[in-house]
Amino acid sequence: MDFIFEKVETNADSTSTFSDLYGNEILIFSGKVIGVAILGGIFLYFTRQTIIVMSRLVEYDLRRDIFHKYEQLDTAFFKVTKTGDLMSRVSEDVNKVRMYIGPVLLYSSNLIFTFLLVIFAMFAVSPKLSFYTLLPLPVLSISIYYVSSIINKKSTIIQTQLAKINSVAQEVFSGVRVVKSYVKEEKFGQHFEKECEEYKDKNIDLARVNAYFFPLMILLISLSTLLTIFVGGTMVVNGEITAGTLAEFVLYVNILTWPFTAIGWMVSIIQEAEASQKRINEFMSVEPAIYNQAEAQENNILEGHIEFQNVNFDYPDTNIKALKNINFTIEPGQKFAIIGKTASGKTTIADLLLRLYDVTDGVIKIDGKNIKEHNLGQLRNRIGYVPQDSFLFSDSVSNNIRFGNPSATQEDIEHFAKQASVHEDILQFPEGYETRIGERGVTLSGGQKQRVSISRAFIKNPDIVILDDCLSAVDANTENAILSYLNTALKGKTSIIITHRFYNLLNFDKIIVLDEGRIAEIGTHDELMKIEGFYAEQYRNQLVDSHE
Repeated sequence: MDFIFEKVETNADSTSTFSDLYGNEILIFSGKVIGVAILGGIFLYFTRQTIIVMSRLVEYDLRRDIFHKYEQLDTAFFKVTKTGDLMSRVSEDVNKVRMYIGPVLLYSSNLIFTFLLVIFAMFAVSPKLSFYTLLPLPVLSISIYYVSSIINKKSTIIQTQLAKINSVAQEVFSGVRVVKSYVKEEKFGQHFEKECEEYKDKNIDLARVNAYFFPLMILLISLSTLLTIFVGGTMVVNGEITAGTLAEFVLYVNILTWPFTAIGWMVSIIQEAEASQKRINEFMSVEPAIYNQAEAQENNILEGHIEFQNVNFDYPDTNIKALKNINFTIEPGQKFAIIGKTASGKTTIADLLLRLYDVTDGVIKIDGKNIKEHNLGQLRNRIGYVPQDSFLFSDSVSNNIRFGNPSATQEDIEHFAKQASVHEDILQFPEGYETRIGERGVTLSGGQKQRVSISRAFIKNPDIVILDDCLSAVDANTENAILSYLNTALKGKTSIIITHRFYNLLNFDKIIVLDEGRIAEIGTHDELMKIEGFYAEQYRNQLVDSHE
């Protein structure tokens, strides 16, 4: 501008055209501006490629690490932590952190470099005018500090509420059949609506803070522009600076407008990311109570000798005493039955053998060695376990059975399905073994799920077999067919059958009766019948029921 004014004054009486006087200079200046813009665009492209791609890689690593951490945590952790909360941290919270590492880092670096370059240029031209132009900045800094603390607290509350919403939705969808059978759709709908309403209110509350913050920044930036024009105009009149310098300062203020406007957005994202990272760290810092204490061995075959020595166990999440002074020995290849009332501690014994929990007192030995001295992965890999609640994955029937042995062939899968009396059922499905069975096996009946689980356990060719009430949902004919197979399949394997019923087709080497966590009776079938205790009473009752 000063150059134009100078030319105008110098050539006031000249008859030359505008292009003759200023054409070359304007062309050169325009070329410089375009060149700088192109150069800036190139650098911005590579900056975005570096930072945004890096943030996506960090997001990938963070999600992977969280998932691996979840896999390492013990059963007690998952009993007290809601699934929705776990999902929220691995999805929403990770995304918030990614926004900080990516866009915020990009814009903040742009802000810093722009700010430093512009401030340097401003003070080089006029320190006095620079001082007045930047006068509102301390107020802006204080405002950012104050508002950021408020945003951080509110963001933590919002993320916690979002986790609660995810938990409610996950529970309802998982138990949708129960919800429908009890006609509770409206009640759960109202409950979900209430949680969403609370989430909405919390977000609106945060939006109000941001709504105050953004206009405040625009006001302070506008005030900076007004101060620049007022003070700069006065200095032009007094001859301290030229009109071109004033125009230059107005341009600098405009250059700083977008970076400073973005400060509010960046502060909001940073505080949300801080709250999310704090929630992620809460789980990442949790140390699992069950961890591997032994190196893998080349020969990982188990003989199947099991010994419980004065075992006591309290559930860590409830402190309920599940087992009290349990002592028994199972020799390799024996069939061992555990019978008792509900909540007598039967399933707890299975959990301890799989080392889902560690004993509170006492020792469990497998093949003469403390269970803690066995490699955890190898121990579980050599045990075939069929739980009460048969969990199946949302995948094909074939893949659910193959889950027990990933290298199994289709012939192996069909063989074990036949042995579990589920082969004929599978063939009736629309796509046979490739039929997808829905989440948690929802499209299968209870008996079908149990039989698929039995196939999955036996295809592992385990050394120790634990069957936890796994025939409760099958009919009598199917039960007899499976029991006939088990008599053959369990030969030479140490097997533990946990049940409420009595299976005459299985000749048990030893039977224990649990009552409130203690061994009430122990012996063979004939020995227990002579005692005339709980076992004899329940056995006779079952015989009466079967003949009615």
